[in-house]
Amino acid sequence: QVQLAESGGGLAQPGGSLRLSCAASGNIFSISHMGWYRQAPGKQRELVATISEDGTTNYADSAKGRFAISRDTAESTVYLQMDSLKPEGTAVYFCDVGGQHSGDYGFFTSWGQGTQVTVSS
Repeated sequence: QVQLAESGGGLAQPGGSLRLSCAASGNIFSISHMGWYRQAPGKQRELVATISEDGTTNYADSAKGRFAISRDTAESTVYLQMDSLKPEGTAVYFCDVGGQHSGDYGFFTSWGQGTQVTVSS
């Protein structure tokens, strides 16, 4: 099994910043993709940003220019630096990690439990 531990959510003022972290642990041979999604009340979960094994990044239009995703391969951790936060960014943020297990090299995709981000004055 693969466990994901998210941290860094909380309350921020409009225009402020937060940094989310998601550390993967467990039966992991390799990690391919890592990403962040968010779900606001009454809305579907949506992509925020992803980063591939070679470092290629992809951002939702709402995140471009304000958010930055990065990964520490050695620590199996993905980060999301969020700047210039807006009230519409209020949501539960989930990390998503995919790769291969040790031993049988089976593929996995795991989701974090979610961390609340609230942007309000």
